[in-house]
Amino acid sequence: MQRQEFVQQLWLDYVHTHPDIGGLRLWPLSAAAEYLTLVTLNHGPFSAMALTGNLAHMGYRPISRYAMADKGLLIHLLAPNDGSSWLILAELQIGTLSKAPREAIEDLVRQAHPQDCKGHNLLCRGRPWPMPSWSLYQQLQHAHPLAAWLAVMGPRLHHAGFDCARLGEPLQTLDQQLSQVGMSSLDGQQNGVFAVSTLLDHRFYPTTPQKTVFSDGDEHRLCLGGLSLVQRHVGDNSERIAEVLLPVHTRCEMA
Repeated sequence: MQRQEFVQQLWLDYVHTHPDIGGLRLWPLSAAAEYLTLVTLNHGPFSAMALTGNLAHMGYRPISRYAMADKGLLIHLLAPNDGSSWLILAELQIGTLSKAPREAIEDLVRQAHPQDCKGHNLLCRGRPWPMPSWSLYQQLQHAHPLAAWLAVMGPRLHHAGFDCARLGEPLQTLDQQLSQVGMSSLDGQQNGVFAVSTLLDHRFYPTTPQKTVFSDGDEHRLCLGGLSLVQRHVGDNSERIAEVLLPVHTRCEMA
């Protein structure tokens, strides 16, 4: 698979899952995301170590790896060999979960069909294991929101981040336009995965909750992603947004 095809599949899966984002017409459809935030877990073929090998074949090179112990995450920053979207691969360390939720999510992963555990499209083919029950989702949500998210979504694109400068409009203007179409931002520098550096102005917009059917037949509306807008405080464009996105005081660069 080539990088362009991979990104296209990621995007098609993303807008299919979040039709309100697919229907936005506030900026040109040709506008590329500055970065794509993907969420996975450190287990088998879905681990970052396994995935980054496949991504390297598509021209993504590892730039930095950061530990966010307070969130039980390793963050892998990958750059393409052109000016396209960077990847931010957030890997949940399931060893940080307590025994019951850890064993529950491991059991879900073990039920994935072998054919769904290989190939270059593991991040854009949907959930590879059975849908959890509502009670299991609640248990995982209590243990770690991203564990619950992974149980329902599988390793996948969580949100796309756009640079306001590239969109040609200030953050305040785009924020107002999104509010007018019913998408309101969360307070603070959060995006459902990691906190964002105060060196940037950042807004995260959760998508409209979608009806989700669990394995026991229960139906609940869940918000399972969104989009981010980012704007620099200053005009220094020597680094890409993804390179300064993570807060310095909460990350630990690893060799």
